[in-house]
Amino acid sequence: MLDIIRDTIESIQPVPPLRLQNAQAHLDSLTKPPGSLGLLEEMAKKYSAIRDTDHPCINKKSVIVFAADHGVTEEGISAYPAEVTPQMVQNFLNGGAAINVLARQQNADVLVVDIGVNHRFTPHPDLLDRKIAFGTRNMAKESAMTRAEAEESITIGIQMAAQLAESGVDLLATGEMGIGNTTASSAIFSVLGGLSVAEVTGRGTGIDDKTLTRKISVIQHALEKHSPDPDDPIDILTKVGGFEIGGIMGLLLGAAAKNIPVVIDGLISSAGASLAIKLNPSVKDYIFPSHRSVEPGQEVFFNLIEAPPLFDLKMRLGEGTGAVLAFGLIDAAVKIYSEMATFQSAGISDRAQA
Repeated sequence: MLDIIRDTIESIQPVPPLRLQNAQAHLDSLTKPPGSLGLLEEMAKKYSAIRDTDHPCINKKSVIVFAADHGVTEEGISAYPAEVTPQMVQNFLNGGAAINVLARQQNADVLVVDIGVNHRFTPHPDLLDRKIAFGTRNMAKESAMTRAEAEESITIGIQMAAQLAESGVDLLATGEMGIGNTTASSAIFSVLGGLSVAEVTGRGTGIDDKTLTRKISVIQHALEKHSPDPDDPIDILTKVGGFEIGGIMGLLLGAAAKNIPVVIDGLISSAGASLAIKLNPSVKDYIFPSHRSVEPGQEVFFNLIEAPPLFDLKMRLGEGTGAVLAFGLIDAAVKIYSEMATFQSAGISDRAQA
């Protein structure tokens, strides 16, 4: 394992319970019945504890969209051709995708990372070139990547988190783009959850019954061929993962090491988060789940973090769309924490005085 990965993993500590207790005490002092704002209070408490401050605020939000291609698309497991990956990356850069629309609404930055797209892009200020290769290999025939490539993808994510911390980002969201990446993610969740491929595999971009059967068969064959070690997240990533999934793993590790909360999007982001949690379980203290995808494999992630999603809008787009929608709820929770009057400051009697 590369030193930067090992050192980052070792530097991540659980959020101290005392921080959570202090945040709860402040919430209970606000002009409302204790707990009456429900999950908003839980979000505010968690955010404040992660940031280790009595006066939390969110000034800079960013969604990081990792893009990469997958060799397994050769097996005919997607409703769209692989050429859509670079086309959608260009759409992101042009500001025309769903993630751009939602990010603008939330006043959030969108940074696209080419970590393995099978295309050479013209330089663009919102595109970070971190290409490892022109897509992964076909997992049905060989490991998706080498272990060195897997560690490189994680390292890129760690380095990005450090750069974002220096730029003053208060809240991050994970996003991704890559035709074929629900196949890789379903394979990962089958291994992590100890579940059959059929239990964790969905229709991705909207495949028909015949293609779904093919997709399940391809994943099953890849798992039998490569036997990923369920206790070695990097081995799982190497054999059946994707470069963007490794980037998400690293971003989470790096963000946790820098006390930056990260909102997790759908299936693919959840796969990266789950692998990061397997490297250091304390990572889950720094995660906000956003929405429940219609993809069944994501339930493994919710079981792993022992927390439900914030909402279920029957979404399955990816890109970070669900995570950015959650920005509004977390922002609202933090404003409640920081701006709402206390019983004492408002001159209102609390229950103990009544």
